Formats: sequence, C-alpha cells, structure tokens
Amino acid sequence: MDADFSYKEETDAIIGSAFAVLNEIGHGYHEKPYENGLVVDFDYHGIPYLQQPRYPIMYRGVQVSEFMPDLIAFGKIIVDTKVIERITDLEIGQMLNYLKVTGLSVGLILNFKNPKLEFRRVVSSTQNFIRRKTSESSSY
Repeated sequence: MDADFSYKEETDAIIGSAFAVLNEIGHGYHEKPYENGLVVDFDYHGIPYLQQPRYPIMYRGVQVSEFMPDLIAFGKIIVDTKVIERITDLEIGQMLNYLKVTGLSVGLILNFKNPKLEFRRVVSSTQNFIRRKTSESSSY
C-alpha cells in the first residue's frame, strides 16, 4: 500500500470526529476543548486513544526533554489540535519531528480556528528526512 494512504480508514474516522466536535462546540476557543471533545467522540465511537502520553526527547543518549502529543489514536496516529490562522510549513515540520520522536508514521493536524475545519495529514517517510537533511546541509 502506498505510504500516503496508510491508515486511511482510521484518519477518516478521526477527521469525522473532528467535524462532529467543531459542529457541536463551534470554532475559535483555545485548543483544550477540542482535544477533550475528540476524547468524548472517540469514546462514543470506540476509537482507542491515549491522551497526552509522554515521549522522551533524546540528545546523545541523554533525555533533554519530553514531548506530549495531544492524542495518539488507534495506537498509530498522532492527533494535534490547533487554533491558528492556517496550517503552515511550521506546523508540518513540527509534526514530522513529533513522528520522529514517537516512531509513528502518520499524523493529523486539526485546526479549529474557523467555521470550516482545516486539516492536514502528514506522513513520515525516509524521503522526508532525506529531503530535510539535504536542505539543512546546504545552508551550512
């Protein structure tokens, strides 16, 4: 299966939950009501999840910090709730880092800022890291 379509049914279910939450709560609050609303909807639909699990951020074998994603759904998809003007390359880059730290390959960025849900599916692949490393190398 093409990596770009990994976990399509699962991501469709998460996006469906996000639409339900946005339709019920409305847009423009801070992020926590949307994260918690997703938890309620995930429970309702039997979607397995972890809320704010902790992952170590390592540097040279030493934990220098930790990352706590909003949600991990189905044990394999990072769900990041946002309330921002629009999803940009910054958020996509952050998600790629989150995927690297967690060892997962698919993330969803859900933006609840506006009346229409904005979402972006981010897939980690060796190609993403090669491309990023190449562009970083050329700036030195």
